[in-house]
Amino acid sequence: MMHPNEALYESGKTLPVIPSCEHFAGSEKLIGKALGMQEKTGPVFDVTCDCEDGAETGKEAEHAQMIVRVINSGANKFNMAGVRIHDYTSEHWKRDVDILVPEAGEKLAYITIPKTYSYEAAKEMIGYIHASAQKAGITREIPIHILIETHGALKEVWDIASLPWLQVLDFGLMDFISGHHGAIPASAMRSPGQFEHKLLIRAKTEVVAAALSNHVIPCHNVTLDLKNQYQTYSDAKRAREEFGFMRMWSIYPTQIQSIVEAMKPDFSELEAAQNILLKAYQGKWGPIQYAGELHDRATYRYFWELIQRARFSGQKLLDATIETFFKQ
Repeated sequence: MMHPNEALYESGKTLPVIPSCEHFAGSEKLIGKALGMQEKTGPVFDVTCDCEDGAETGKEAEHAQMIVRVINSGANKFNMAGVRIHDYTSEHWKRDVDILVPEAGEKLAYITIPKTYSYEAAKEMIGYIHASAQKAGITREIPIHILIETHGALKEVWDIASLPWLQVLDFGLMDFISGHHGAIPASAMRSPGQFEHKLLIRAKTEVVAAALSNHVIPCHNVTLDLKNQYQTYSDAKRAREEFGFMRMWSIYPTQIQSIVEAMKPDFSELEAAQNILLKAYQGKWGPIQYAGELHDRATYRYFWELIQRARFSGQKLLDATIETFFKQ
């Protein structure tokens, strides 16, 4: 019988199914440590190797070459390591691309573009990445993540969200607040202010709406409190449930599990989702009744995406038939 992806998505456009946590690491030591954690926990989070803030001044090329070496090594067991390059105003961003794409483009999980100022700048950078991939004979689309952290990027976020190869829109809180020159207080860099200040509510909801309408994952900013695991959990929970973010940054190892736990689907909802999807599958995807409620393809799409996110969070599926969907 028909697989859910064939039965439920006639347009072929679905949200990317990727981990809910993205962990940043700058140095070779920290990248290696993050990949070691990834091997122990399983593929429940991505690792972002940072060229922008991680490289020593004057050693940008060497840093990019180190990242190539790590990404192509056996330490990158799940091929779930991406990279953040320098921003558009930096002289180093093209060199980053020239090193990373030809030498690691087949294995790069994604390329993150920071401090985007406009649609045109983002378009130019993606075009350069595309051209570099073509020149190197790389046929796959390398997923692109774009940081929305400037006035210009927020103003044009709907256009930016429509760019090709785009997988994630990230919201960058600190740079966004700094760009307001004191109009937003420093307290809004932390909770509860980051979820309650009107300018931040506007910015976050606009990023999420633009992303989701273009089948792109919206990703939330970091929690500054590095060692308070509950604060990270609480921030991730609010970002997911109140604003619709489906992914969040980690900048400290103990934040990873807090984000994964906060953003994974509720177990009781996951159980119902599997039962509904199985009954729909057996009924050839026609309307069904479950627990006294009517369900059809609209709700099936919701539950199928929930199941896929749950699996990426390391949750066990209860039904063997549902499990087979991931092997087809």
